[in-house]
Amino acid sequence: MEPVYTPVIGLARTLFALEGLRFRVTGHENIPRKGGAVIVINHLSYLDFTYAGLAAQPSDRLIRFMCKDTIFDHPIAGPLMRGMKHIPVDRENGSASFRLALKALKDGELVGVFPEATISRSFELKEFKSGAVRMAQAARVPMIPIVLWGSQRVWTKGRPKRLGRTNTPISLDVGTPIDVPRDADAEQVLAELHDTMAAMLRAAQEVYPTVPFEERERMPVRLGGTAPTLDEATALDREEARLRREKKLSRGADGGDPAEVAAQP
Repeated sequence: MEPVYTPVIGLARTLFALEGLRFRVTGHENIPRKGGAVIVINHLSYLDFTYAGLAAQPSDRLIRFMCKDTIFDHPIAGPLMRGMKHIPVDRENGSASFRLALKALKDGELVGVFPEATISRSFELKEFKSGAVRMAQAARVPMIPIVLWGSQRVWTKGRPKRLGRTNTPISLDVGTPIDVPRDADAEQVLAELHDTMAAMLRAAQEVYPTVPFEERERMPVRLGGTAPTLDEATALDREEARLRREKKLSRGADGGDPAEVAAQP
């Protein structure tokens, strides 16, 4: 039992029950009961880390998630995130977070990673960053894929929140561990991981209940939805990243932290 994480889990479960969320978890036996592992998760909503953690509960494990560093600056969320030993990530300069994650893995922790880095607006798998593979390779621990589906119906990017009693079904499918030998080609392993999770996602979608027509904006084009295509979503992400960099540069020009500005690519 942990003084912060355990009560937060209890509160989250209460909120999930009030919302009527219905979880289907498969493959939870693939989460090791001890030892480090990189938990690799697709990213559909702002609450994915709260849902993905449920997959580790049957093994009595906690996941230390790598999360955007700005969350740690929040007066309420920040102390909670630190108390739960999650790992802050500066998306423009990730070397420090990589070192923290590596230490956690070597200490026998489960580290949760969203390799798409941001929420997928298309609800298809985006291109993966290589950090998860490199961490598993360096720490000599396996990667364990988890695929979420349905969480985008609760609270996702660019869509209204649905935090009332929606009775939304959410699936979590845990894949078999993937070993990453020290001499493996990281890019090849990354491509294989992407293919594995894409197949898992399609399988989850095939057994998921029919989504109401009025929620078609929360479904991919491939399934008859009206979300942006993967190419359109990628263009939106690039524009958002450009505006974010310009904002940081502007803060530096206006007297912001010059070290922060200098760290930008």
